[in-house]
Amino acid sequence: MPKVLIARNLPDAVVEEARALFDVTYRDRPNPMTRAEMEASLRDYDGVLPTLGDLYDAQVFAAVPEPRCRILANFGVGYNHIDTAAAQTAGIAVTNTPGAVTDATADTALTLLLMSARRAAEGERLVRDGAWEGWHPVQMLGHHVTGKRLGVLGMGRIGQAIARRCHYGFGMSVAYASRSEKELEYPAQRFDSPQALAAEVDFLVVALPGGAATRHTVDASVLKALPAHAHLINIARGDVVDEAALIDALEERRIGGAGLDVYENEPQVPDRLKALDNATLLPHLGTATLEVREEMGRLAVANLRAFFAEEPLPNPV
Repeated sequence: MPKVLIARNLPDAVVEEARALFDVTYRDRPNPMTRAEMEASLRDYDGVLPTLGDLYDAQVFAAVPEPRCRILANFGVGYNHIDTAAAQTAGIAVTNTPGAVTDATADTALTLLLMSARRAAEGERLVRDGAWEGWHPVQMLGHHVTGKRLGVLGMGRIGQAIARRCHYGFGMSVAYASRSEKELEYPAQRFDSPQALAAEVDFLVVALPGGAATRHTVDASVLKALPAHAHLINIARGDVVDEAALIDALEERRIGGAGLDVYENEPQVPDRLKALDNATLLPHLGTATLEVREEMGRLAVANLRAFFAEEPLPNPV
């Protein structure tokens, strides 16, 4: 029976399913593995089920030149915390869990879009702090969503799910920037660059994968292109957005607001960002439903099972 390490605390149903198939060591803790733990995982286990924050970089692989581990079955669709080229060189397969996260992440994007546009987080703080003096005609005027123009930066599964919700649910027109033209069930205009897209939208939602190729795609030039009333929403990876440039734009009120579920150096969030009333901040809740986390775990376990059964991998990266 293959020896497998589950690197983080997961829903009970996922752990039970894995234990029925493998000799499981369960690291029932919420914090990422240390470098020493990751090196040991490559030496001591046939497979590992890691997740975001478990930073398998090139140095970790180099420290274990003859690993026992043959597969990293990542829990999550994003895998920029794993150096896939170094893993391949070491003879280690990497898989992920796409599909399961699409709807939950798209729902979170809509949550942030509405909260940012309507100043919901700011309003809740007002009530909780006992500072609300009652309704009046110009109280906390926000930005209308229905009928406005949505821009999606990265039109993959999640980006398309966001656009579908905005178009059919709120009558929004859709624009996007993507490497290729997409065949969509709703009208959408494609732009060649993030800057060109940003200049034409009321809401810009970031749905790009993370990694070196997309780091700081949303930089000062993209933020400068946004209209002064526009809102930026990020449910992708924190480092896709130049956080310092975003904070400057928000502090100087050069854009209408931002809704963020991810951060460049999470879980650290800059004090300057936390102090802003035009920033809505969530603690990486994109896929945080029990149903989705269980499905993600089942997909990760299915990847492990297929690998050890020498079957085609369901979700290789």
